[in-house]
Amino acid sequence: MKTLSRVYDTYGQAQQVVADLKSAGIDDSEISLVANKHVSAEYDDVDEVSGAATGAGIGATVGGAGGLLAGLGMIAIPGIGPVVAAGWLAATLAGAVAGAAAGGLVGALADAGVSKEDAEVYSEAVRRGGTLVTVRSEDSLVPTVQSILDGHAPVDPLRRRTEYVSAGWSGYDPRAEPYDISEAERERIRAPYPR
Repeated sequence: MKTLSRVYDTYGQAQQVVADLKSAGIDDSEISLVANKHVSAEYDDVDEVSGAATGAGIGATVGGAGGLLAGLGMIAIPGIGPVVAAGWLAATLAGAVAGAAAGGLVGALADAGVSKEDAEVYSEAVRRGGTLVTVRSEDSLVPTVQSILDGHAPVDPLRRRTEYVSAGWSGYDPRAEPYDISEAERERIRAPYPR
């Protein structure tokens, strides 16, 4: 098994990636999505306390009417703020938050095999309004999964790190304040990042 992760500037990109992964036969149980809670008004009813969508129960789905991933919940992650999450990574994050484990999303990604440097950039991108898709893949399916993940203009973590650092970012900070909705929106709609 190999873990592959990409972060996307828009929820729509990530949503299409998940749909394409499922169309390629990747099982829901191997796909995870983590998005800044402010990426879509459709998640305004997600309850942070219970971790499940209010009125919809734990079976809420990511992706709208047809549903792409089951088990939607919201988790408050130190240094990132509230995220909407589904899949195996969401369960890992919920367990870490409940157990007060250090590391949050960075630690969960690093434990899954993502480099610490990329995990920090992915976490900061989610903090700023991005959406992370993570897939556990059998070795034989890695080329297919990589092709799908890379086919929807993911963030280049090295270039994004360079941009963040040049703007004063010094790495993941669990004490960082979450972006508010206006900050997340400004980050998402500004000029496209270099790819």
